[in-house]
Amino acid sequence: MDRNGAEPPVCAGPQLQTRPPSFSVPAGAADCHAHVFGPRGRYPYAAKRYYSPPPVFLADYLAMLDALGLARGVLVQTAVHGIDNRVVLDAIAAHPDRLRAVALIDESFDDAALDALHRGGVRGFRANLVAKIGVQLDAARALAGRVARLGWHVQFLLDVESFPDLDRVLGDFPTDVVIDHMGRPDPARGPDAPGFQALIRLLRSGRGWTKLSAPYRTSRVQPGYTDMRVFAQALIEVAPDRLVWGGDWPHVTLEAPMPNDGDLLDLLAVWAPDPQLRAKILVDNPAALYGFGRSV
Repeated sequence: MDRNGAEPPVCAGPQLQTRPPSFSVPAGAADCHAHVFGPRGRYPYAAKRYYSPPPVFLADYLAMLDALGLARGVLVQTAVHGIDNRVVLDAIAAHPDRLRAVALIDESFDDAALDALHRGGVRGFRANLVAKIGVQLDAARALAGRVARLGWHVQFLLDVESFPDLDRVLGDFPTDVVIDHMGRPDPARGPDAPGFQALIRLLRSGRGWTKLSAPYRTSRVQPGYTDMRVFAQALIEVAPDRLVWGGDWPHVTLEAPMPNDGDLLDLLAVWAPDPQLRAKILVDNPAALYGFGRSV
């Protein structure tokens, strides 16, 4: 149920006819941000959630990866299934060489439960500071201290302009931190805005990462998202070793025209024209951050 006690509406579904990208995708490339759901009869939905997912499942996601020529994927657990992470753990168990996950956890998880998640292919946990559901900043910091021994990171969904001192707030975390969607930058304020500059400082410090993903979340140019190029290229210029790419499939809660995932991957070729740089973002950096190439 949503905050008003009603069943949340079902989101629009993604385009299932994925167009292949226009550039040669390097071997071992990864999509580092996607969500999988259900089926509901096997993986119940959480009572407190703010959307209901479209009727697409793991097989649809893997078909999209195949169409794009992507070898690997990172599944991000959502509030739809809450802290019951079975949907992502079962996906990894079926495809252990191809998939990793970012879980949702809270203070109730003991060390044995965290160890089980790690064995299942989880490599971090997420804190949603936009919807303000699940663990928030203080709890995330405490949990980071407990998962540091596993080599995990903490992934934050946040609006970077709400954190003009982001580098100070997150720079002393016990783990690396990963910022979703380039920090959801505000195109009206541009890349010189305080929060985005703080994100740049965080990446330069070597303690932070960000995802070149979901430009449509804050773009004012729909479709095309051309106003996001300046942000992506600013990040690529200063911290190419701290960036990964993600498609944000199946683009839940998107009200604008649904993008084709081939078009989204093609944006990376616009933002990073150099094939060697794209290989770093698509292959090398995800391997380092998520442990691809090593057993779960």
